[in-house]
Amino acid sequence: MTLPLDPHFQPIYERMRAAPAVDYRAMAMGEARRTFEELAKPWNVGAPELAAVRDLTVPTAAGGMRARLYEPQADALTNGLVVFVHGGGWTFGSIDTHDGTMRNLAAASGCAVFGMDYRLAPEHPFPAPLDDVLAALAFAADGGLGRPVDMARIALAGDSAGANLALAALLARRDKGQALPATAALFYGCYAPIFDTASHERLGDGSFFLGTAIMQWYWGNFLGALPADTAELAVPLRAELDGLPPLYLNAAGLDPLLDDTLLLAEKLAHTGIPFRLDVSPGVVHGFLRMTRELPAARAAIAAGAAHIREVFGR
Repeated sequence: MTLPLDPHFQPIYERMRAAPAVDYRAMAMGEARRTFEELAKPWNVGAPELAAVRDLTVPTAAGGMRARLYEPQADALTNGLVVFVHGGGWTFGSIDTHDGTMRNLAAASGCAVFGMDYRLAPEHPFPAPLDDVLAALAFAADGGLGRPVDMARIALAGDSAGANLALAALLARRDKGQALPATAALFYGCYAPIFDTASHERLGDGSFFLGTAIMQWYWGNFLGALPADTAELAVPLRAELDGLPPLYLNAAGLDPLLDDTLLLAEKLAHTGIPFRLDVSPGVVHGFLRMTRELPAARAAIAAGAAHIREVFGR
């Protein structure tokens, strides 16, 4: 399939296409996760040095959860906090795979950034990952980072499956009548197990790395025993969106999940929720981690950070 690539992405694309194909579905889960972690390492090289980076443990009902706080300057919490939820199909990923993304987001926003290793599917399907995100959010708000942080000074952010969980966390707190974070920045999220969209039909054959078949596998891992037509918050696109704060949405132009974001934007507009939507043309799912080589990735980080600063009144 010939579609226009961002010229800065062209050499990255060619390099990725030349690399041996990886089919995580054919591997034992431990091997697949180790491979995912190894493939992520090069993208973290060259990420900003920050004033402080420290690992923490978040207590949850399921035990201690590894987490990490990034501070771009001393006392960065006074500027606000971004709680970041990593992607990886709910099956892969960690604070290590997304270390560079969180460093870049901290540097661009001037805020502290807090990430966590939520439990992964298929061993821990929905709602376990969402429960862990909610636990990390409450931990941060209640003083676990050294001082309480008002929800009005907290933003959520996430990429791919992490964007799904960040949006679901907003909806879960709303449904419980709890105070909401001030905003969320959601990058190329997967919001519903719908595989017949125009973007899946046009881009889902694997030519641009993420394909429809692997997304079906990821969704199966995450939903577990839930049916694909579930109305649970695992599928936030099916929820009513009333009462949400303003959102920043970013999508990749060559991503089979492009229409997930466009459908979410359409529903937000219908509901009257303020949002900004950016579609980054000529790049693929996962491009946010390519900041060292790709101006579009740096621009997306900068736009999400600017939105967060604007909402925080900075």
